[in-house]
Amino acid sequence: MSGVDAASLIERPDQFFIDGQWVAPSSDSVIEVISPSTEEVFMRVAEAQAQDINRAVASARQAFDKGPWPRMTHAERAKYLRAMAEEIRKRADPVGKMWTGEIGVAQRAAKSMASGVAYAFDYYAGLAETFQWVERHEALHSPGAVASFLVREPVGVVGAIVPWNGALSLAAWKCGPALLAGCTIVLKASPESPGGPLQLAEVARAVGLPAGVLNVLTAEREVSELLVRHPGIDKITFTGSSAAGKKIASICGERIARCTLELGGKSAAVILDDYDVAEAAAHIATYAPTLSGQVCSSLTRLVISKHRHDEFAEALAAAFKQINVGDPFEETTGMGPLAMRRQRDRVEGYIAKGRDEGAKIAAGGGRPAHLNRGFFIEPTVFANVNNNMTIAREEIFGPVVSIIPADSEEHAIEIANDTVFGLNASVFTNDATRAYQVSRRLLAGTVGHNWFRTDFSIAFGGFKQSGLGREGGVEGLLPFLEAKTIILEGEPDLG
Repeated sequence: MSGVDAASLIERPDQFFIDGQWVAPSSDSVIEVISPSTEEVFMRVAEAQAQDINRAVASARQAFDKGPWPRMTHAERAKYLRAMAEEIRKRADPVGKMWTGEIGVAQRAAKSMASGVAYAFDYYAGLAETFQWVERHEALHSPGAVASFLVREPVGVVGAIVPWNGALSLAAWKCGPALLAGCTIVLKASPESPGGPLQLAEVARAVGLPAGVLNVLTAEREVSELLVRHPGIDKITFTGSSAAGKKIASICGERIARCTLELGGKSAAVILDDYDVAEAAAHIATYAPTLSGQVCSSLTRLVISKHRHDEFAEALAAAFKQINVGDPFEETTGMGPLAMRRQRDRVEGYIAKGRDEGAKIAAGGGRPAHLNRGFFIEPTVFANVNNNMTIAREEIFGPVVSIIPADSEEHAIEIANDTVFGLNASVFTNDATRAYQVSRRLLAGTVGHNWFRTDFSIAFGGFKQSGLGREGGVEGLLPFLEAKTIILEGEPDLG
């Protein structure tokens, strides 16, 4: 298989980025990142210990409490964000190759990553001029008040924890609003994909971001928990599993630390009777192999009328069988491997459960016969799935979808909502009014029409166990701000 040398993509994998410079770790402990395509070591990075976490938090704390960053104007901070966006665009090739090398995402999809990451920083830079940082109010219950304001100020030091499937992109949507707000950050990378966050540290250094404003290190779960518990951290922003999110929320609750959580999903597509079966199958098959199905908001429960179930299953199976699984660095590849061995084991375990519980495999279900190494799995379609089956209840995080027959449109909506999750959904219909009406009844943070749709320029996040708060858009800025009421007996000079 083709590949890339990690040494050409990253400067200092053996160090951490703390206080504006590359620093040696406190121990010689390293993390081996395994290529999911070859099962060989892709690169080795330093593994943070408690002392490294403490050092990074102290740096961020000093930068927030004593440094210039929180006291700059929003426009001044926006200049740094735009510079970061431009620097990321310059690094488009290593950014895309790192993503493919670490977790196996198809290179033709990975090439667009840098533009998406740059957009996140540009978007929040733009809010410097348009967001209402100071609101004038009338104090109705404060005698003698002349001028009253609601002002929004930075929440403080942020601990940002990103997952392995889209580390750099998700880091951008956390760091962009936090930096604009005036916060300082400790960014904790996943041990499976530390490359993207380390590339972001290179970007911060290149643009001259003030010391301590962004600190980046990689740690396993036990040490990562120290970041969540650290009294120097004012807010945690986390993307990952619902199980980990519950633990983080409980820890933050103990000390009343702020947190936003973007967690798991088991998202439903409701296919109404007026929509063409073949077209619905084609649309779902187009997106299903993205990141090898390792996307929290993927449409994995496909709900359709009983009388159209078999026709849809046949069309979707045919479309899934056309997905080219192989070397993610090849331009013709539609889907690469799963990110790691344990992830393939997990997916295979769910496929076995689906069989055992009586669902029918219409496509896939095994490992590609032509690939003798790498963590590959076939895109898999289960038909005749009952919504109470394990494969319909639990997040698989792989290229496995379940087709669930419904008695009626009302029943389809009921099935779609019958889940502990509520991250994403879609409605397939030719009638935009019906799509809107059904969307209002679906318990999901985003509802798309005739396609898998998300838009971080508006907002992204979920209902129920899919998380707390939102990322992206103005909604994604608010969690990094504290609202303060100021009531004065005179008129201030706000110049």
